[in-house]
Amino acid sequence: MYIIRKSITWLLVTVLGLVALALLYAFLFYPAEYVLRVLRWGDADVYDYQKFPARTMSASTEPFHFVVNLQETAVLNQFNQSPITNGDFEQFLTDTGTQAFLVIQNDAILYENYFNGASHNTTVTSFSMAKSFASTLIGIAISEGHIHSVNDPITDYLPELAQRVPSFAHITIRDLLMMSSGIHYAEFPFVNGDDAKTYYYPDLRDLALNQTKIDGDPGQTFLYNNYHPLLLGLILERATSMPVADYLAQKIWQPIGMEADGTWSLDARGFEKMESGINGRAIDFAKFGRLFLNQGNWDGNQIVPAIWVDEATNPDPSRSGNYYSDQFRATIPNGYYKYMWWGLEREGAANDFAALGNHGQFIYVSPYKNLIIVRHGEKYGADYAEWLQLFYDFVTDFEG
Repeated sequence: MYIIRKSITWLLVTVLGLVALALLYAFLFYPAEYVLRVLRWGDADVYDYQKFPARTMSASTEPFHFVVNLQETAVLNQFNQSPITNGDFEQFLTDTGTQAFLVIQNDAILYENYFNGASHNTTVTSFSMAKSFASTLIGIAISEGHIHSVNDPITDYLPELAQRVPSFAHITIRDLLMMSSGIHYAEFPFVNGDDAKTYYYPDLRDLALNQTKIDGDPGQTFLYNNYHPLLLGLILERATSMPVADYLAQKIWQPIGMEADGTWSLDARGFEKMESGINGRAIDFAKFGRLFLNQGNWDGNQIVPAIWVDEATNPDPSRSGNYYSDQFRATIPNGYYKYMWWGLEREGAANDFAALGNHGQFIYVSPYKNLIIVRHGEKYGADYAEWLQLFYDFVTDFEG
């Protein structure tokens, strides 16, 4: 008994010692504000927008409203046929932590419902759906002449990167948009992981400009990397001479008739959390899907160049071989990633594409059926690939 107690005591002392060393390392090498955020807040959740400072994007003075033409029975019957939903789609939505679920076709709301305490007026968050907004702002900035081309080296706008590491000059804006820059990215561990740093770091400008490093050639391999939207945000900020959220409000949020104020979460220095953090109503996120469904045109006003929408949402045939990992191919066999949109190829028809965020935030767009699906949730509740397959199958079979 004494030996067992002694062993347990030794184990506890060892564990506590390792924890103490890890904390000492963290506080020595990282800002205390960052370490404390990681320790206090832990894993990201959909209510983090209440913790971060934010920049407001005012609602439109002329809000757009979809026509309401509910076809709830038809929508539910179709989703109930999927083995993923076990024959009861609304129970599936409840069980998976869904907050909002909308199906819109031909500018009409066929289904709109809210779960787990949410309502039409609930603020939901984008997580990485914000990347699709950031990409779109790059397209608009190019069309307005603020940025010359996606083929520009990023050091044309961020010269200090090349001063620190000359090979940054080989990375183009396109490489950032494609998630193929060769910039190092490791999700874990602890405070040293890039997932935590790009989410919680108090000075994201400094993180992106002074702490990134390169470990591969640009354009060769897809690697999901949160430094890419941070660098794009810096390019936008410098090229347009305004905060990114203000540019979004001016070029997209207000022109497409958002009915409620939105916000973009900020770091502690007033820079947008480019990898995440756009907050608004689910119905307003659907309008961003409508913008892309209509090739960037909003009731006669070309908000985003049609050529950009086409380029952003269709696969790049040059990206073959080992560009995508075996895991990517196994998880989404008909999938691709382009300009911060996830795509699903359809043989003989226009491809589906989606903005996708952590914990299962989706704006799913299908030109094939002129249809938009929006899902926001407190958690995935199902694998993200299952959600994509569920939406893809629904679109394929739904007749309305």
